Amino acid sequence: MDILVTGGTGTLGRALVERLRHDGQAPRVLSRSAGEGRDVGDLRSGAGIDDAVRGADVIVHCATAPRGDADTTRTLVDAAARAGRPHLLYVSIVGIEGVPLPYYRGKLAAERVVAGGPLPWTILRATQFHDLLATMFAAGSRTGVLPVPAGTPFQPVDVTDVAARLAELAVGPAAARVADLGGPQVRDVADLGRAWLAATGRRRRVVGLRLPGKIARGFRSGAHTAPEHADGTVTFEQYLARS
Repeated sequence: MDILVTGGTGTLGRALVERLRHDGQAPRVLSRSAGEGRDVGDLRSGAGIDDAVRGADVIVHCATAPRGDADTTRTLVDAAARAGRPHLLYVSIVGIEGVPLPYYRGKLAAERVVAGGPLPWTILRATQFHDLLATMFAAGSRTGVLPVPAGTPFQPVDVTDVAARLAELAVGPAAARVADLGGPQVRDVADLGRAWLAATGRRRRVVGLRLPGKIARGFRSGAHTAPEHADGTVTFEQYLARS
């Protein structure tokens, strides 16, 4: 099976490529820069995309950016449609309708491009990665305390769990919107922050800040969690121990 992974050099893309290889596949990686096993192409300009998608049976679209996800996804869909009808598998984020973050709005727009396009498609939504929370805590702790949004739950999931599910979906038929994938635990972000401090040996006071606005309210509501789909296997502490 010819599997092309966009964003194959990113956090999730690398984990997915590794998992596919472990499963006996030989995925190709779409990247803006040349390298071994890479197909060079730029989704922003469209350069090289027609050549990259040619012959693909499945395209797993992991590439993302702070802005313009819908435009780059449309570029990919149009090129893939010219090349044939490969199965397009798109990874998105849980709860993007309930949290009006601009990045989430872009992911939702990209989902609509996928679902409204001419290709057979599958969309998997996942909760936030462990890596995202660790990065957030590392940045916040530079102030001498650890500020966190008060009363806000998170359900972080490990990229290896998401990669395993994507690898399973990639070799199956197009399935439209599949069940969300959440991490194994829904926890208050302050509790996760204390776990991060303990694992990294930092001494900080965790300070909960009640942030104003619709975005903060969306996160406090838990719209970005999927407690009914707590199918991930790696806890935040296990991720920290491994890291």
